[in-house]
Amino acid sequence: MSNQEFTDYTLSEEIVRALDSLGYHQPTEVQREVIPMALDRQDLVVKSQTGSGKTASFGIPICDMVDWKENKPQALILTPTRELAVQVTEDITNIGRFKRIKATPLYGKSPYAKQTAELKQKSHVVVGTPGRVLDHIERGTFVLDRLEYLVIDEADEMLNMGFIQQVESIIEKLPKERMTMLFSATLPKDVEKLCYKYMSNPVVVEIKATGITTETIEHSLYEVRESEKFSLLKDITVVENPDSCIIFCRTQEHVNQVSEQLTNANYTSAKIHGGMLQEDRFEVMNDFRRGQFRYLVATDVAARGIDIDNITHVINYDLPMEKESYVHRTGRTGRAGKKGKAISFVTPYEEKFLTEIEDYIGFAINKVNPPSKGDVTYKMASFQGKMGIEPTPKQAKNEQLNKEITKLYFNGGKKKKIRAVDFVGTIAKIEGVTADDIGIITIQDNVSYVEILNGKGPLVLQVMKDTTIKGKLLKVHIANKK
Repeated sequence: MSNQEFTDYTLSEEIVRALDSLGYHQPTEVQREVIPMALDRQDLVVKSQTGSGKTASFGIPICDMVDWKENKPQALILTPTRELAVQVTEDITNIGRFKRIKATPLYGKSPYAKQTAELKQKSHVVVGTPGRVLDHIERGTFVLDRLEYLVIDEADEMLNMGFIQQVESIIEKLPKERMTMLFSATLPKDVEKLCYKYMSNPVVVEIKATGITTETIEHSLYEVRESEKFSLLKDITVVENPDSCIIFCRTQEHVNQVSEQLTNANYTSAKIHGGMLQEDRFEVMNDFRRGQFRYLVATDVAARGIDIDNITHVINYDLPMEKESYVHRTGRTGRAGKKGKAISFVTPYEEKFLTEIEDYIGFAINKVNPPSKGDVTYKMASFQGKMGIEPTPKQAKNEQLNKEITKLYFNGGKKKKIRAVDFVGTIAKIEGVTADDIGIITIQDNVSYVEILNGKGPLVLQVMKDTTIKGKLLKVHIANKK
């Protein structure tokens, strides 16, 4: 089974081609289990670790099953955080690139008008947080009559964040004839109840984990007084010398404080927490994903939605008070089969939380002594050497996929009665161009954007300057990058 490839499934050529460009060749365990049943439209409850490849396990079948010709949304994916909504939208767009699948993200702190305009266009998949999705449903801007697929992602986190009631309100409004998939790292009773209330004979898929956290993560624990934490953090980062590290704090204030201390100590670092503007949070995450700095100081808001394969260390500067948070935080490292380290600081007053965590994960975390002065001195030269080197920028997983894509702007849209099929019909008639060379098409009231694939952009641009669409000659140029 481990030698299975994506070409072994009954997936469309466009999906397989995109997976190949993304470097996805052999499915992970959760993908091997889920994809065939999802393609058979079976309701599924999937218990699987974070970092196991579960987004692709639902993203691949959904992209394969949706009908490109249908303008109204056919799939809804609910996520607990905005960061995860953006990440899943990007993954769906990448997987469905050659099938021209349009994914629309809906989340709070983003203008309703912009999201409503997106929903008025062809949208195959909607990805969103429960509050904003429910708002759009109640306003009538998110039309549900063609919806066939529902995915509830990170269901246990939905419960922890108090979203389950909103999730239920959304489900009550969806068409009864649909396929539903629920994914969760853990399956609390309230989540199980949700499954059997709203799903049709769901198959439970449990991807075995070693305890609750994966074998690829080495766990360790330091007992420390609150006042000595930062000094210990500096010593540990010198000795460990991580390539990419997340430092988790319990509060926004603590994140601000630790981040400032690291900056003053000349670490390449940034911070993220719920009190920051959404655009700033996205920018920090994108910079971290690209490897522009090594240390990210974060609250639990960043424990979800970080899909980065090579975070080498997670440090719990403050021990989480919820046992589930320990799993979600430490699951940021040791992903995609790589090794990782999870280091936790515990003060004398936190033994109760530690006991709960250890009972939950099924093993005692190894207590270790702080690094000696000799260790720190010995490793300092190597640490300072790395500090003086600019972090190596990481290649985005969709870089290969996107490198031959040109996005074209046309000064005509819905008000000129132009539809996506009009662009496909006209552009596919150009000599040397086929429908396979046309990517995602976005049609607004007065303008349209068309992605041209496979390096054919310059050719299409040149021809379309003198070619009419529905009898109209539109201005065309390469779209400005946003």
